[in-house]
Amino acid sequence: MYTSYISAIMKRELKTLKAELLAYEKESDIWIERDGISNSAGTLVLHICGNLRHFVGAILGNTGYVRKREAEFAGQDVPRQELLSTIDETILSVVDTLHRLTDEDLQAAPVFVVGTASPAAPDFLTHLVSHLSFHLGQVNYHRRLITGQRGDVKVLEIAELKTVS
Repeated sequence: MYTSYISAIMKRELKTLKAELLAYEKESDIWIERDGISNSAGTLVLHICGNLRHFVGAILGNTGYVRKREAEFAGQDVPRQELLSTIDETILSVVDTLHRLTDEDLQAAPVFVVGTASPAAPDFLTHLVSHLSFHLGQVNYHRRLITGQRGDVKVLEIAELKTVS
């Protein structure tokens, strides 16, 4: 059941990320950087998706995805449609992987190795949700700062966390 909740939250947040990208009136604004803000929204999208496709898809789901972390931060002017497709691919990878894992599978999964830390899979999945939400908030602020728009995209509701039909 834990994986169902994590999957629902990640899917909701990734769908919100898509809505954030679509809210930029000018596609080029996605890639603007300002003093004190080291990452554009486009860079954050590439990083979020690379992170999830690696840790959830490749590590837990054996998808074969090979992460190129440096490229996540070097990418510039990737078309919005390509970013949206990357988010869709990430949603499919996360949902498919987490749907296949039982709570027992997750408990038996090897620990992750990140730097000097070695968290167990359930602990690290909780971290990944937080990491995703943190960067989603940065994209939200970036969009409002760069475009002058006020408020959130407000397209996805808490009710989408429903895990059982």
